[in-house]
Amino acid sequence: MPKFVDPTARRLKVGEAVLRVVGARGVEGASFGAIAEEAGLAIGSVRHYFPNHDAVLLFAMQELADRVTSRLRGRLESLAELDVDLGTVEEILAELLPVNEHRRLEGDVWLAFIAATRTRPVLAEVAEKASSGIRAVVGHVLAGAERRGLLRVEDLAVETERLASLLDGLTLAIIRPPGISAAMGRGVLRRHLESLAPTG
Repeated sequence: MPKFVDPTARRLKVGEAVLRVVGARGVEGASFGAIAEEAGLAIGSVRHYFPNHDAVLLFAMQELADRVTSRLRGRLESLAELDVDLGTVEEILAELLPVNEHRRLEGDVWLAFIAATRTRPVLAEVAEKASSGIRAVVGHVLAGAERRGLLRVEDLAVETERLASLLDGLTLAIIRPPGISAAMGRGVLRRHLESLAPTG
């Protein structure tokens, strides 16, 4: 009897292999052969689920974007707690920073995908969707903090873009060699939030 293969689980397994290969070799190094070897599968098995190279890269990129956005949205429940303070807001937003080895790999892989959009326009749509999703969540956090009197936000659209851009920059600053420490990145984020705190 043929062995049953869960197509969803198999696609996820391949997607995880793509992320590991991109983290180690970059997008251009993520050939079907390298992906199949990393996943412990035959190349034909990978091609069965992904007809071409762009398809497998798109899937992995979307999975990574969904993972980060889902993790951030999961922390948003903290804003409903009675004892929420500026430290809580920092903790939520710090989910977007590569403050540990796992998230550093995520950030490194994501930056590789973003760089690849210049020569692989098919990836640009996922990048734009992810960027919009992150900014929507950042805006939600800022609006929630303002309602609680924790932050002073005069122009939500501008402050959302300013904070999202700061987080993007800190991610790059932490990942690039020699880079700043995760603690420094958190400190910069904290100082930014403190600058938005009501003065009176």
